[in-house]
Amino acid sequence: MIHADVSARPAVPGDEDAIAAIQLAAWRGWLGDAVDALPADEVRARWAAAIVAAPSRDHRVFVACDGPRVVGFAALQPGEIMALEIAPEHRRAGHASRLLSACIDTLRAQGREDVRAWALEGDDARIGFLTSAGLAEGGLRRTLEGPAGDLVEVMYRAGL
Repeated sequence: MIHADVSARPAVPGDEDAIAAIQLAAWRGWLGDAVDALPADEVRARWAAAIVAAPSRDHRVFVACDGPRVVGFAALQPGEIMALEIAPEHRRAGHASRLLSACIDTLRAQGREDVRAWALEGDDARIGFLTSAGLAEGGLRRTLEGPAGDLVEVMYRAGL
């Protein structure tokens, strides 16, 4: 099978293992060792369900690939990017931009007029990425309960 050197594509069954591993690695950066208490099998099962039985036609999961290897993912619900993560060793190689483009193209095709994404307060790399892509703080904050305490996320948005 021939693969492009780098690409973004819709997730397919079997991608859930890589997606869960990438997500848990990203969470380790914010939760430290508390991530070890999270049920990895449950995380993997939720991604498998999201890939094969999305809650609606407007929910999507995309993966970024380096050759045949999944190195990142994005999850999209109507009007909102719920997750966008790249494996640490593959960051700053354009994978996040390809995933963001796939999300934006999908939202436009769905007739959406704007996009929202969330970033943890203090996640300067993600905030820098979102703002360089044209998103700006949207005026909303939410607090998530984490295993090591509360985490605050800030919403970013842009018109399409």
